[in-house]
Amino acid sequence: MTDEPSVDVDADPVGEVAVAVVDTAADRSVGWSLAALALGGFGIGTTEFATMGILPLVATDLNATIPEAGHLISAYALGVVVGAPLAVVAAARMERRRLLLLLMAAFTVGNLVSAVAASFPMLLVARFASGLPHGAYFGIAAVVAASLVPADRRARAVARVMLGLTVANILGVPLSTFLGQSLGWRSTYLTVTVIGVLTLMGIAYAVPRIESHPDASPRQELRALRQSQVWLTLLVGAIGFGGFFAVYSYITPTMTTVTGLPASAVPLVLAGFGVGMTIGNLAGGRLADWSLDRAIAIGLGLTVVVLLTFAWTADIALLAVPLVVLLGASGSLMIPALQTRLIVVAHEGPSLAATMNHSALNLANALGAFLGGLVIAAGYGYTAPALVGAGLAITGLGVLGVTVLVGRPRQSYAR
Repeated sequence: MTDEPSVDVDADPVGEVAVAVVDTAADRSVGWSLAALALGGFGIGTTEFATMGILPLVATDLNATIPEAGHLISAYALGVVVGAPLAVVAAARMERRRLLLLLMAAFTVGNLVSAVAASFPMLLVARFASGLPHGAYFGIAAVVAASLVPADRRARAVARVMLGLTVANILGVPLSTFLGQSLGWRSTYLTVTVIGVLTLMGIAYAVPRIESHPDASPRQELRALRQSQVWLTLLVGAIGFGGFFAVYSYITPTMTTVTGLPASAVPLVLAGFGVGMTIGNLAGGRLADWSLDRAIAIGLGLTVVVLLTFAWTADIALLAVPLVVLLGASGSLMIPALQTRLIVVAHEGPSLAATMNHSALNLANALGAFLGGLVIAAGYGYTAPALVGAGLAITGLGVLGVTVLVGRPRQSYAR
């Protein structure tokens, strides 16, 4: 790591890399721009989580086992991790709206190919390809959103973009899963394809041209990786958010075998989880505009409390179900702050850093699911992942503490 220059969170690093050039031919409001960007997030969130609901259908139709079909989820996540930094670095000088259109077009084509895949290997490749634009889209969309509003509202603007992802868990995932069960699993991916087309139309109409900085280049974006604060912030998300996924990955069997709910009630529980995510995301945007580090700390701290309580009360439905909603809220509370913090500290390459946040969150997904699976396989039961998750969230708090202490002599993040 190299020494970092002073970075003030009250400054406007977004403006150093991207300058909005509003098309005078049309009056495009910020609200419509953010709505178009959020629609893309809605489509991405739908395709990411709906696969879990149609896994048995895919396995039966394409002659695969359930574990083999599970590789579709891993393939998508791997696409996110790989594609996020590569896409941003390769397109560092591209005008931002054009880049968003290209990313959403690739996402749409990937889901269309998924819908018509004639074999399991073809579907596996299509899911990997569908994941490639995921992180880059959210990263670029966050930078664009932050550039459209004053500095004291940028975290809320980022939260508006991420709102699409959380609302997908309330509407998109249940609806597309229902269609998949009623009309066949291919209809799930066709639904996402339609959302992708609508997003392309929305971005083309509502989002203004956002030119990259004249000095922007792959090397410029990569300079962000020299900042220790970037790596530490990514580490906070990759570890701390793993606690969230340790429980969410196994929420269905936990609800049915421990809490005692019928399988028919699980979609309602998951919808409640999505409501919690949406509330947490909106509240997190406001908290982040108050203080980035405090917002992250509050989110992690609440996650610890919720997970520890859930571990001891998961067998009581009247407590377990509200705690699932609270878990969605506490986890999402920190996402706008993590995203905005990366944009701020990576002033030389905010697009790359913001994009890598989604790679980190997908690593958190893998880490939480893996460790949660280990304790279940070891015979500790379905409540054990909650204790593992609490440990991960506590570790994330520790990393955040180190991050703030390391950066304090030269940087000020809290407002």
